[in-house]
Amino acid sequence: MRHFGHISPTAREGLFYKEPCAFTAESPARMLSVALGATLYSPATRPSLADDVLKQAARGVVSMVLCLEDSIDDAEVIDAEANLIRQFAELAAREAAPGPAPRHEGDAGSTAGADVPLLFIRVREPDQITDLVRRLGDSVRMLSGFVLPKFTEERGRNFLEALAEAETACGRRLFAMPVLESPELLHLETRGDILRGIARSVDKYRDRVLALRLGVTDFCSAYGLRRAPDMTAYDVHIVASVIADVVNVLGRADGSGFTITGPVWEYFRRQERMFKPQLRRSPFLEGRAEELRTALIQHDMDGLLREIELDRANGLLGKTCIHPSHVAPVHALSVVSHEEFTDAQDILSPERGGGGVLRSAYTNKMNEVKPHRAWAERTLQRAEVFGVAREDVGFVDLLAAGLTN
Repeated sequence: MRHFGHISPTAREGLFYKEPCAFTAESPARMLSVALGATLYSPATRPSLADDVLKQAARGVVSMVLCLEDSIDDAEVIDAEANLIRQFAELAAREAAPGPAPRHEGDAGSTAGADVPLLFIRVREPDQITDLVRRLGDSVRMLSGFVLPKFTEERGRNFLEALAEAETACGRRLFAMPVLESPELLHLETRGDILRGIARSVDKYRDRVLALRLGVTDFCSAYGLRRAPDMTAYDVHIVASVIADVVNVLGRADGSGFTITGPVWEYFRRQERMFKPQLRRSPFLEGRAEELRTALIQHDMDGLLREIELDRANGLLGKTCIHPSHVAPVHALSVVSHEEFTDAQDILSPERGGGGVLRSAYTNKMNEVKPHRAWAERTLQRAEVFGVAREDVGFVDLLAAGLTN
């Protein structure tokens, strides 16, 4: 699979200076943690889950979480587990069947031959991990790992031990994605101890922890809050302070940190505001604005776009998504610009190993080699999996190509 693999090779060539690389579920963990992108959540109760997974894959989704936790009623868990076993078996059978010829990249109208995304199951309790892996049988090969809710040191230890046991039992690599969302992490008097405990837990199982996810909805719930669609998580100061502390302890660029993903955006309401200013300003879309507005102006996402940008500015990468319409904006804003790529290459060039300051090739800033090195390394990692846009290609161009393909 690859990001923007659902659009045609010709379209990709016109958009990218450096195209996104291909990867599989067996790729190195470091690459996969960056490649997660917009991770789409779906309740495990959906009767057509296998079809849904393949349909979303054909539209550009590369990672999904099938949820047995907060998205379903307590009384539905047993039936949801049984449904997951059936749906994984169906996905495995479709993958193994000779069937029709593989889908050509760019044929978003068909799921035939579509790559199965990285699939994770969000469980409630540690025992579910070993039980589900046993019940999945051979179809466990379709599973990339588990999402671990309300993760703390004590609770997380049991989850991670169960994951290690399941991994041994099935003989394949399984990743963990802990969700940091407990009230103790939010509360100031316990936050430091909770963070240090989480750091100890995930460091011990570093090879299995693919990314850390933030449960901002649970944070807001602890204080009876809910952000409006024109506000980001960073406008809610009590939430922003937790994000900052999580990145401070767990997101360092010195080799000790982990990929931390952006919080969920809850809104997908229709409103006629989305992208109108950007469409008018984009020379790439001149003459096509009215045609594209029908495709683009579907949801009120101004707040989402701001939050994605603030996620990256605050050290987060990727995003939890609960609606398919959120995936394309996350991926379009994850592409590295030509200017960022040029700066990163200059900073990391071998002749600059001794440090110093140089003028950007775009002549609009100074690049300090030593202070900007970690940023440059992270930028090139993102460029590998999301690609580098051509010099005259912007966010709206990337988004329009993905939505109208």
